[in-house]
Amino acid sequence: MKTTQLRRFLGGFARVLGVLVGLGVLIVSIAWLSGMFVDKVQPGWNERGALRYTDQPTDVVHEIEKSYIEEAIGTLKASSRTVVSAKLLATIDEILVTAGDQVEQGQVLIKLDDKEYVARLDQAKRSLEAASAHREEAEKQFERTEQLVRQKAASRSEFDKASRDVQVTVANESRARQAVSESEVMLSYTTIKAAKKGRIVDRSAEPGDIASPGVPILVLYDATSLRLEAPVMEDLAVKLKVGDELSVFVDSLKREFKATIDEIVPQADAPSRSFLVKASLPKSDELYEGMFGRLRILAGQRRHLCLATDAVVQIGQLEFVDVVLPDGNIERRLIKSGRLGMPGRQEVLSGVEAGETVILQHGVKDEKVQP
Repeated sequence: MKTTQLRRFLGGFARVLGVLVGLGVLIVSIAWLSGMFVDKVQPGWNERGALRYTDQPTDVVHEIEKSYIEEAIGTLKASSRTVVSAKLLATIDEILVTAGDQVEQGQVLIKLDDKEYVARLDQAKRSLEAASAHREEAEKQFERTEQLVRQKAASRSEFDKASRDVQVTVANESRARQAVSESEVMLSYTTIKAAKKGRIVDRSAEPGDIASPGVPILVLYDATSLRLEAPVMEDLAVKLKVGDELSVFVDSLKREFKATIDEIVPQADAPSRSFLVKASLPKSDELYEGMFGRLRILAGQRRHLCLATDAVVQIGQLEFVDVVLPDGNIERRLIKSGRLGMPGRQEVLSGVEAGETVILQHGVKDEKVQP
């Protein structure tokens, strides 16, 4: 009995001892991982290895006020655009221009088949000749009747009939002459001329096609009427007025052109909250309808920080500056730059404060990262 109790006691003691040993090992492991058995550096600033300012060239971060510009994206369009079409149903005999040609006012563009209208004009002229002959005969008969009436050899009714015949033949002759004029006008429609000078931008028919009234054959525009049409946000558009001079930047040409606002559509587009602004451009052989442009609008004034571009050090895609601290130490800071200002100056958005001194790097733009 006593032996059994002793065995139970020794077994329980072994289990408790195992738990205590495991717990002790766990505590020691945690202490070791947390660095309790390693010498530590006392907290505080250690100047060992810090760079000191000596006689390097420096510059001061300035805070300046500068005008800023908003851009409105638009397309070049011609205010004077002409669609050339026929007024007759006829076969196209010849088209004398192609897309891109410059034409003058009155220049012949298209010739239609005129055989039918030449025949109509010839028929109208023959009818006019017959009407003129009838009128001359009626006038002679009236003169004879008038003499007979004076001689008491003709009745009054015969005189009235002769007078009426003259009036009828005169009316017939006038109608025939009008038919000749109409036939001449219809024949003139078979030759289509340019109503104004401009450049051909589209050709939608070829010789042999049937020209129908009102169906476009050519499209031309006046190069002097090009203007940029751009939607402008309403908070900027309400400050603009007709006659204001702005600038338009054409990306494909990498050039800026002076423009004058000649129309502001007096209705806002509800989804985009913008007004359509149209600014006329000077005549240029480099500008074409449909080109992409940016209308640059002076939006106001803003304050920003500016420093010398020579103070910026580029490491990969990151930008840094070396700032001289009040105690003479040099601190390298990560910055975020903005737009370029005047030559040699750079807008900076974050990383430095106004009045701080930065070291000029003399054009150093890229450095290798030291391990």
